[in-house]
Amino acid sequence: MLGKLYLVATPIGNLEDITFRAIKVLKEVDLIAAEDTRHTLKLLNYYEISKPLISYHRHNEEVKSDILIQKLLEGQNIAIVTDAGTPGISDPGEEIVKEAINKEIEIIPVPGACAFVNALIASGLNTKEFAFYGFLPLNKKNRNHVLERIRKEDKTIILYEAPHKLLKTLEDVLEKVGDVSCVLAKELTKIHEEFIREKVSNVLNDLKAKETIKGEYILLLDLEKNTIKEKETEQERSIEEQYAYYEAQGMGKKEIIKQIAKERKVPKNEIYQLFVKEK
Repeated sequence: MLGKLYLVATPIGNLEDITFRAIKVLKEVDLIAAEDTRHTLKLLNYYEISKPLISYHRHNEEVKSDILIQKLLEGQNIAIVTDAGTPGISDPGEEIVKEAINKEIEIIPVPGACAFVNALIASGLNTKEFAFYGFLPLNKKNRNHVLERIRKEDKTIILYEAPHKLLKTLEDVLEKVGDVSCVLAKELTKIHEEFIREKVSNVLNDLKAKETIKGEYILLLDLEKNTIKEKETEQERSIEEQYAYYEAQGMGKKEIIKQIAKERKVPKNEIYQLFVKEK
């Protein structure tokens, strides 16, 4: 009989932010695979749980996934936990889930804390539409590519960042995305929990004035009213699509041609002649 793979969410700071079900699962599984066994041991000791631990993090994920899959095939039940929050969200877990699916092993999520969700609901920004980008790439080319994608978004954007990289990320956002309104969530559920709601430039200046930057950060960008995406989409439309779009809004032919010429920065006659030929 195959074992079961449990994805167990753990507290993001306050040790009391764990479900009864998560504690029950951790007590009953045969093995706990932890991102940092020393960190997880503190949680287990707090709830008087004694179970074998195995290290499972980004740098050994490929090798350890094979080992864990073998144990699951042998019938052992295994819980995956990270240092904080939900496994697989900018943390180890994604790879073993894919392997487990291939081997037809049952995967059971045990829900709980997730840092970006808590930051979002308390941010005051749009929660109906949002995009989670996790940590920005370190590679400059890849990083710029992601920032360019973010620049065109028209919803709340959520990023994770380490304290020693936070200034650089804010500088890049200011340069590539703009001086948009943002929320910086710090040390969620911990003693020094804080929400800073300012423009990116103001947050950057305030942080530069500090001697040291400590804690875990989540950066949320307010791009709900971003017009860049809308403008670029209009430019990507064919002239026929633009004409149909404005015609549906009740505009007359002359007015439409004038508007299209203005957007494309070409003489009105050029647009008019195009329609004459096509008609």
